[in-house]
Amino acid sequence: MRFDFFRRAAAEETPAAEAAQGLAMPRNAEGFVAYTLLLDPHKRVAGYKLAWRAAARPEEAPDAISQFKSLVACVTEHLNPPDTPWRLGRSELFFDVNAELLALGALQSLPPEYTVLCVELGDLANEELRPILHFLHEQGFSFMLCRAKALPEDPELLGLVSHFDVGAGDPLLVAAARGKELPDHMPIQPIATRMASWKDFEACAARRVDVFADASCGLPPPAASTGSHALQPESVLIMRLLQMIQRNEDLREIEAALKRDAALTYRLLRHMNSPAVGAGVEIHSLHHAVTMLGYSPLFRWLSLLLATSNPMGSPPFMMKKAIMRGRFVELMGEIMLPRGESDNLFVVGMFSLIDQLLGIPMQEVLNKVQLSDSVQQAILTRGGVYGPFLSLAEACELDTGEAARLAEALLLSASQVNAAHLSALAWSQDVIPAEAA
Repeated sequence: MRFDFFRRAAAEETPAAEAAQGLAMPRNAEGFVAYTLLLDPHKRVAGYKLAWRAAARPEEAPDAISQFKSLVACVTEHLNPPDTPWRLGRSELFFDVNAELLALGALQSLPPEYTVLCVELGDLANEELRPILHFLHEQGFSFMLCRAKALPEDPELLGLVSHFDVGAGDPLLVAAARGKELPDHMPIQPIATRMASWKDFEACAARRVDVFADASCGLPPPAASTGSHALQPESVLIMRLLQMIQRNEDLREIEAALKRDAALTYRLLRHMNSPAVGAGVEIHSLHHAVTMLGYSPLFRWLSLLLATSNPMGSPPFMMKKAIMRGRFVELMGEIMLPRGESDNLFVVGMFSLIDQLLGIPMQEVLNKVQLSDSVQQAILTRGGVYGPFLSLAEACELDTGEAARLAEALLLSASQVNAAHLSALAWSQDVIPAEAA
């Protein structure tokens, strides 16, 4: 009986039913999408946790249900439009839900196989919610258990859990997830949800090395810091090429320098011909690329390669974050700035994290690659014409609550910012597989 009740409740909440009652999904609940990169134990991006931050002041903000519906509507519009493949490939989206949100028909517009619902143990164990949990699980939705000290002992509840929130990489929580005896067909993935940088995880691991020394945990030992800031040979070459482009040196000299590294040449040409670039014509050589598209796109592509040129020092999630930020800043700038500024904005976003990617101080990077004054000003002080766009991107990433104010100062609407944000998320899916291979 309860199962039928929840099935009917979900059906009554569908967008069609809401529209028929004059209660269409509330796009007027204006707000901004905030995201968190979720990591697996191998420092890879397991997915993205999305949240909705109302543009209005807290006392004037819509209720939680309206905000959640607005978030789902925004995600559906930009990542899962009708008759279009899921734009995030195999990546999953994670959403915090409670008892009220679990019964919403709005969930039905999300692709179940790529949607993970984050629940607390109290809701997971709630007998009244059990039928709807099973209903959603049968549809293909996954569940992550959050803010729990251990996995549930109840086999029925355990069968619903596919992901386990281990916070900032707490070794005891990771061990609890990895050490649970589970059938092969129902593994549970530890997910780090509150990590500003991998240093948090390594510090945690250092306190309990025995937990991570066990190969069955599937986790690498904490990396030892050498204190060295030596760049990889490929990074040095890319920086040299960037300098040559900025000095407008002869194309033949740039080609000659690039040809010293066949692997780099291959990666660059492969990226130029990737779906993310979409040049509309196959590029066969560096000369062909510059002849057709000019020096600025080449500088941008080399900046992308620089971000992925230090795999020993840069975990994949940092590369993903830098590429997403570069594209996000670029797309927002395209709305407001004159044509031709977008490549500078992409470089601003990318280079704002380049010190973390390469493992050397920012000033040392800027000494090697002489960026324009306006680009350096944005990176170092968030000032100048480009700085506010970078500040807005960071506000959305860090969920500081400043997004509404910063967007208003740039004359950008919340819908424009969200469209740029989710488009950047989708775009990065095409770039990372080609560049991080």
